[in-house]
Amino acid sequence: MIDRKRLTILGSTGSVGVSTLDVVARHRERFEVVALTAHHQTEALFKQCVEFRPAIAVMLEPAAAAELQERVSQAGLQCQVRCGAQALEEVASLPGVDAVMAAIVGVAGLRPTLAAARAGKTILLANKEALVTAGALLMDAVRANGGALLPIDSEHNAIFQALPRDFGAAERAGVRRILLTASGGPFRSASPRELEAVTPDQACAHPNWVMGRKISVDSATMMNKGLEVIEARWLFDARPDQIEVVIHPESVVHSLVEYIDGSVIAQLGNPDMRTPIAFALGFPERIAAGVEFLDLVRVGALHFERPDTHRFPCLRLAYEALAAGGTAPTALNAANEVAVASFLGGALGFRQIPALIEAVMEDLPRAAVRSLEDVLAADRAARERAEAWLRTARRGAAAGERQAVRS
Repeated sequence: MIDRKRLTILGSTGSVGVSTLDVVARHRERFEVVALTAHHQTEALFKQCVEFRPAIAVMLEPAAAAELQERVSQAGLQCQVRCGAQALEEVASLPGVDAVMAAIVGVAGLRPTLAAARAGKTILLANKEALVTAGALLMDAVRANGGALLPIDSEHNAIFQALPRDFGAAERAGVRRILLTASGGPFRSASPRELEAVTPDQACAHPNWVMGRKISVDSATMMNKGLEVIEARWLFDARPDQIEVVIHPESVVHSLVEYIDGSVIAQLGNPDMRTPIAFALGFPERIAAGVEFLDLVRVGALHFERPDTHRFPCLRLAYEALAAGGTAPTALNAANEVAVASFLGGALGFRQIPALIEAVMEDLPRAAVRSLEDVLAADRAARERAEAWLRTARRGAAAGERQAVRS
């Protein structure tokens, strides 16, 4: 009989969390869900509690937690409902939990992910911001406490599969380059004029992947790929000049590793997040993911091209932040979160997203990162500067409208 792996899923109602539970449901003999967490989607989390019967459910918002508690009690479920950020850290470090799926979007997932690392858990990392903002801190915590970190992003999961199991630093493993593939998003061939008029719904209509709105916008600006470059530096102990991005519109080759002997090893598959999730859940074994198998004859051809950093400056900004080091990646990430939220709310144009990010990065001094407090302070400072930039932009737009009316 297989010992069931006990899981906490942080962000269970998001796209990665839902896909994780889909894989778990296919292998109930292998996995036990101990805790589920969500921000405010009470109905979705309640349905998951009914199906997977976790011992604990956490809602970040108090009103949502109260509503969930009422629903759970009425249904007679033996599920303890907790509330708040501290509860997230607690369920991420529960003694009886074997693995933690870290799928909370944004810097909000940093604290519980670090808590899991300090508790020596196996972390299935879908929250890229944890490595972007606190890469050294997180990796040091994983190593110091005997834990493990398995990447869930399809690109990093592909690289992990293409590397030897005991690879150590990329250079020591004979790696020449890590090639991160990018679909190019919905605006790969759009003109600057077309980008000026992009709406949130257009930006969220990814041609290949089904994702949440924030990460869909990041994909459309290619900031998602920039953040993945920073992630790869920490995950694989690689130099920035060893990490390159290549546009691959079909999203079939999920990433590649080039070795010094000229070999290139790639991982291929249909674009479905259940593949990397199943790989990480079952590791070191492979388990069925429920994904349609790849038919290369039907695909027919695979195409590759270099990214255009003039059309998508967010990729350039990410490389610059990585080169600067210290708190620069934190400022990049925080400014991007503010910019994307403003864009999705209709208060910022698509082409203004990189303008805001660059302004914040130029204004804030870079500092060393020695603790979580350094990261959080830099995050706050960047958000404050981004909000100030937005206020100035709004005043300028309003003044322009008044002038147009007068003339």
